[in-house]
Amino acid sequence: MPLPTYAGRLEKTWYYAFRIICGLILFFLIAPIVVLVPLSFNAEPYFTFTKGMLTLDPAAFSTRWYQDTITNPQWIHSIKNSVIIGFFATIFATFFGTLAAWGLSRPQTPFRVPLMGLLISPMIVPLIITAAGMFFFYSKVGLAQTYPGLILAHTALGIPFVVITVTATLMGFDHDLIRASASLGANPVTTFRKVVMPLILPGVISGALFALMTSFDEIVVVLFLSGFEQRTIPRQMWVGIREQISPTILAVATVLITVAIALLTTVELLRRRSERLRGIRPT
Repeated sequence: MPLPTYAGRLEKTWYYAFRIICGLILFFLIAPIVVLVPLSFNAEPYFTFTKGMLTLDPAAFSTRWYQDTITNPQWIHSIKNSVIIGFFATIFATFFGTLAAWGLSRPQTPFRVPLMGLLISPMIVPLIITAAGMFFFYSKVGLAQTYPGLILAHTALGIPFVVITVTATLMGFDHDLIRASASLGANPVTTFRKVVMPLILPGVISGALFALMTSFDEIVVVLFLSGFEQRTIPRQMWVGIREQISPTILAVATVLITVAIALLTTVELLRRRSERLRGIRPT
């Protein structure tokens, strides 16, 4: 919001000081990321800036570590696992999370508040406790160190994000549209598919993207539930840091950061589209 013309000296000072403070805080938060990106192009197998990099010598920069991610069998296997697990976990989390949010948005649903608290509990309970509980339960039912077990675990972690985003979208939903659809002879399935879903689709996609990012970023549950064959990108990075320090980890981290920025940009565009559909001026 621009500074009003009638603002006094104190208001103008605080206006600019507030933005400077926010900029410094933002820089503090992203400083580690800013360092990671140039280090991923280091021609030497080090985690530090070489003399050639500091002097901007072209010979000191290389894409060899990015090439390693697509030629190293271990990284290829980890990327494939992350894509497969993330895809199915996102599909399941989006499906069940959307149905749960739709049910909780109806005023006649009993125990709405306790059910909402139960559904978002994976976001509240410390992840180490959730991972330990999943490990003991999945071990008894034979799902530990299996792909279905990891998919179900990531689904449980992704559902809260879908529920929250879809519920927020449904808060501005006009339920008179459902009554109008029913009065015209549409059954509940047709009403949901042709009336409700197009309006809440931005929220559903946003929740799906958050669930996908959660799956790609998860390490604690993977350490508890996965075996050697089920290792994902975060676990491969964890193992690489502990056993073999290689700038390939920095290259993979840079790619993940780029993907996360692209997904967050998509979420913001969908949020603005949702506000336009509901007649709200985008902020």
